[in-house]
Amino acid sequence: MRRRHLLSLLPGALAVPRVAAAQASYPARPVRVIVPFPPGGTTDFIARLVSARLTTVFGQTFVVENRAGAGGTVGSDVVAKSQPDGQTLIVSNIASFGVAPAVYRTLPYNSVTDFTHVALMAEIPSVLAVNVSSPIRNLAEFIEAAKARPGLNVGSPGNGTSSHTKQAILQRSAGIETTHVPYRGSGPMMNDVAGGSLEAMITTLVEAGRNERFRLLAVTADARVPGWPDLPTFKELGHPDLVASTWFGLSAAAGTPPAIVNRLNAEVLAALATPEISAKLVETGATPRRMTAPEYAAFVEAEVRRWAGVVQAAGIRID
Repeated sequence: MRRRHLLSLLPGALAVPRVAAAQASYPARPVRVIVPFPPGGTTDFIARLVSARLTTVFGQTFVVENRAGAGGTVGSDVVAKSQPDGQTLIVSNIASFGVAPAVYRTLPYNSVTDFTHVALMAEIPSVLAVNVSSPIRNLAEFIEAAKARPGLNVGSPGNGTSSHTKQAILQRSAGIETTHVPYRGSGPMMNDVAGGSLEAMITTLVEAGRNERFRLLAVTADARVPGWPDLPTFKELGHPDLVASTWFGLSAAAGTPPAIVNRLNAEVLAALATPEISAKLVETGATPRRMTAPEYAAFVEAEVRRWAGVVQAAGIRID
């Protein structure tokens, strides 16, 4: 009887060392890092910056894979349905994780329960920008132009993105009507503003800040951003509802082992603390962030609640 009892425990007893060994050998093969937007945008920039460092420290390639579509929800769903082994990661972000649950009537994943949130990487304010040759020189002139010509075209990287919601907030705050022009990512939108076929856009400071083809009118930061002392905030110009950062983190499928999550969290935070990566982020207007995995999970949950209220007030809904 004693021997039979010991044998009955053996499979479970053997499983513990196997799990521990698997976690110790992580990653066992190249890791996919899904960017749910096209190449060339802020999400892609941060993903490649951090992935290069993770490749070095883990000794396995962290391969950035762009899976764009539906405001970042297509790529996010890929990871939600992946194996919970840390081999497939997603650059979680305000659009597909914070805003999407509120703007889409049906979403194929739950951004809180279907993921294990690993680390918040950076926060970046957004800007309202026009072509450098535009007659619009500041926010007051933009509002004046929109009132004189209702339907002025303003681009965003896609339906349901944070840029889309910020445009709706600006319309309500300024009492104007603009036409939302969604793109499949920031790159095509920026090309159209630079070429003069799109009148204005809301995008991140990283994307527009150092580009001489654009004139920046206002930023969604709470205070003026270091490095841009002449760029006013929406808040100081009388629009306090437009204080919001675009955020980017790293997440995996729900159920990913804590040992893998904790190691990834430690290495991501170490990467963000390196002088090279930190300087590149700050130079572009981003703020590196440090959170434990549980803190980031709580952050995502709070953002879902926050944007649900904002979206409801703005009346945004995507079928």
